[in-house]
Amino acid sequence: MTLRTLPEGRSRKEAPAVSKSLAEQAYDHLEEMIVTLQLKPGSILNESALTQQIGFGRTPVREALLRLSDVGLISIVPRRGTLVTTTDRDDQLLLLEVRRELERLIASKAAARRDALAKRAFEEMALDMREASRTDDYLLFLRVDHRFNQFVAMTSANRHLIKAIMPIHALARRFWYMHYRPYDLPTAATLHAVIMEAIAAGDAAAAGRASDMLLDYVENFTRAVPCP
Repeated sequence: MTLRTLPEGRSRKEAPAVSKSLAEQAYDHLEEMIVTLQLKPGSILNESALTQQIGFGRTPVREALLRLSDVGLISIVPRRGTLVTTTDRDDQLLLLEVRRELERLIASKAAARRDALAKRAFEEMALDMREASRTDDYLLFLRVDHRFNQFVAMTSANRHLIKAIMPIHALARRFWYMHYRPYDLPTAATLHAVIMEAIAAGDAAAAGRASDMLLDYVENFTRAVPCP
């Protein structure tokens, strides 16, 4: 496994902003640090040090850590502390079996239920994804992907889907970042853009097909990762 480190941000654009609580902001910050391997698998986290590092108070950081534990990015172990979890290819393949079905349903429902404001947001995210593909900007890709995952689930207007997919997305984003090859980013970004464009167009069938195309790529990508 090759661990990547995050370079200085190359992103010039980010996905549409939404109002978030301090705990949600702390979660997003820490999740990106874990996904981009600034906080490496197996490392032990110190709550006080994280509070100083990311500039949020103790309560938002504590709430963020509990949520990160819920989605499986960290593990809170008695007498050992808080550890960043490791990744496993075979477990990712099991997750993909669930992810494929959930994402197809989420994409199709979002296309059917999106309103005018959501339509514009999906169009803007698609443009950002195509920009990430064109410029090979993986920080832009990761940030827009994170925003898209949250927004498309919300637009599906099904709280059960939202609850089911969020942990899977968090684990999948980190696995992809750990193992992607230089030629993967344009493909992944373009496939995401196609889903966004189908949802923006209100075409539920096309959104479902585009979701399956993305998951075909992700499954092939995952199977190509060597076993430890």
